[in-house]
Amino acid sequence: MIDARLLDAVGSLVAAHARPDHIPLIGIAGAQGSGKTTLARAAAERLDAAHLSLDDVYLTKAEREAKGRVLHPLFAVRGPPGTHDLGLLAATVAALRAAGPDSRTPLPSFDKLTDDRRPEADWPVFTGRPTAVLVDGWCLGATAQAEADLAAPINALEREQDGQGVWRRVVNAELARPYAQAFARFDAVLFLKAPSFEAVLDWRCEQEAELMGLAPVDLPPERRAELAVFIQAFERITRHMLAGGVRADVTVQLDSDRTLRP
Repeated sequence: MIDARLLDAVGSLVAAHARPDHIPLIGIAGAQGSGKTTLARAAAERLDAAHLSLDDVYLTKAEREAKGRVLHPLFAVRGPPGTHDLGLLAATVAALRAAGPDSRTPLPSFDKLTDDRRPEADWPVFTGRPTAVLVDGWCLGATAQAEADLAAPINALEREQDGQGVWRRVVNAELARPYAQAFARFDAVLFLKAPSFEAVLDWRCEQEAELMGLAPVDLPPERRAELAVFIQAFERITRHMLAGGVRADVTVQLDSDRTLRP
């Protein structure tokens, strides 16, 4: 169940920025498993808004592999800043804002099983003119870190695969420039703040168990270990956001069970 207060919060942001000639662009940020996508979908349905995710606009597999060859192998792995097609995001938002009552606007779609963007013929379509555009993303609104904060690796992935700090510095540069410019175009951002980074692994494991049709306690230990390795690519920016490194208009503090703290 989605807390009605969260739906009301999104609705209030939309109402605050709505004008006859302007469709609000509202971001919903939160760590993996925080419920941001579920909230965005429910709010979009309630408001007759369009919804898409940063996960929908990843670079294609070929584009990421090419970036990995040129800059750093970790860029072949989707997720962190530098692996999204910000131009596609901007073009989709522009198309939705230009839509009329009879328009049919394709929304990008990414297939995580094949690790590639779906063919445009298979993209979902938004019909009509939306009241708002809601975009969810784990790093939405994140700010760049200071250079000194990048010096030391924070986990095994950074120590073993980015010992010289090349990858994390390029990711940080992406946040400082193209991503900052993209985030600045949002009218407002709501941030679902996890209680800690440790909670993120539990949430991600709950998601995985649900996909496998299992109770969370029945998730195989080896799969939990794999997920613990996977989220290391998100750890630096997630911890930075939890420490205040995010530009958000509304911050909602979550408990470990994802309920709202008083």
